[in-house]
Amino acid sequence: MLVTGYVLTAVVALGIIFIGLNYLFAPAKIAAGFGFTEVPENAETFLNVKGGRDIGAGLVPLALMVYGDPHALGWVMLAAAVWPLFDMLIIVRHRGKKAIAFGVHGLTAVVMVVAALLLLLG
Repeated sequence: MLVTGYVLTAVVALGIIFIGLNYLFAPAKIAAGFGFTEVPENAETFLNVKGGRDIGAGLVPLALMVYGDPHALGWVMLAAAVWPLFDMLIIVRHRGKKAIAFGVHGLTAVVMVVAALLLLLG
């Protein structure tokens, strides 16, 4: 159980770091896949900020993995699951693409909760 929790955490952490790097170096391209029906023309600066924050969000669980406390990592993953949950809710609220809202952001939140439970109970 513990190994699976660590693997899921690593996949999510590396995934958000990859996404963050794309927001820094190809913001318009990656933003189109976030789930909104349109991306504002002059949003590059904001998207760069989002990229930096996404990279930081991915580094936190990786740092805790190195630290080696699965219980602390589980609580962080559980708390961090609100990020993709709110992304999902914001997309739905603004009539974005529901398939991306639920299939990407919602599924990510579920994977994070599962990882958290595996780490907390393992």
